[in-house]
Amino acid sequence: MKKLRYTFEEVQACEMCGDKASNHKILGQRLNRSQGLKPKSKTGISVSVMKCTNCELIYSQPQPIPFEIQDHYGVPPEDYWTPEYFNWTPDYFSGQIKVAKDILPFRDGMTALDIGAGIGKCMLSLANAGFDAYGLEPSVTFYEKAISKMNINPEKLKLGMVEEVEYQNASFDFITYGAVFEHIYHPAQTLEKALNWLKPNGIIHIEVPSSKHLVAKLFNYYFKIVGTNYVTHISPMHTPFHLYEFGLKSFEELSKRIRFKIEKYQYDACEIWHIPNILHSSMSKYMELTDTGMQLTVYLRKIN
Repeated sequence: MKKLRYTFEEVQACEMCGDKASNHKILGQRLNRSQGLKPKSKTGISVSVMKCTNCELIYSQPQPIPFEIQDHYGVPPEDYWTPEYFNWTPDYFSGQIKVAKDILPFRDGMTALDIGAGIGKCMLSLANAGFDAYGLEPSVTFYEKAISKMNINPEKLKLGMVEEVEYQNASFDFITYGAVFEHIYHPAQTLEKALNWLKPNGIIHIEVPSSKHLVAKLFNYYFKIVGTNYVTHISPMHTPFHLYEFGLKSFEELSKRIRFKIEKYQYDACEIWHIPNILHSSMSKYMELTDTGMQLTVYLRKIN
């Protein structure tokens, strides 16, 4: 069993809006493992889960910081994804690419950067759609698989964390974080850095867990009525190592601090776990109508 080593860093202020952490609401506790329906029967390390009362960002307090990033992500890709994930098809990421092309507007040969490229599937889709695609990936094992399995050109894929990697300013027309932003310890700082890499009027695409997710609220209520103070938000130190959940207001507030505007956003219900199948259709529809799906997607345009 792989041992994960951490230090803990107390959050002083909201990463997105800068509001003092002392003003924020304590939602409950979260274990560093799967909690199931009886978290009081589980052992482990727990952290407080907080919600910013100004911008709706949800985060753990304190934040668990790994001694080495490969402790988190230096796992075999086969252990992280199902076998089907390694089959690339042109429709992968196609919906996001279509939106990006519409709002850029697109011309053949535009440059794109995938932050957190994984095994390179998004890079393949971007290239197939006419972009000159680049990527960066912090996991050694994912990086190596992207080159060996997916035939990604190593000259276009950098190994390293977004906080450490450098590109020239105004290098890219389109940058995507995909499902990455919630894994980054200082998301506002990295977004500001990515904006420097973006050309004037370029677009950044970000997909994040929504802090308004209906199913999370239902499970929080369940934990409360069975007499615990546990919540189901985020997964500190537990796969997939989420650190934050975001509200649309999180990005609205951040746009007051750094130079972008929200060009487009949407909420997606996504898969619904631990709920009877008979309820899936009606719950998905309700979440679509009320913007309480699991995922928030934003497209941000750089303001010159």
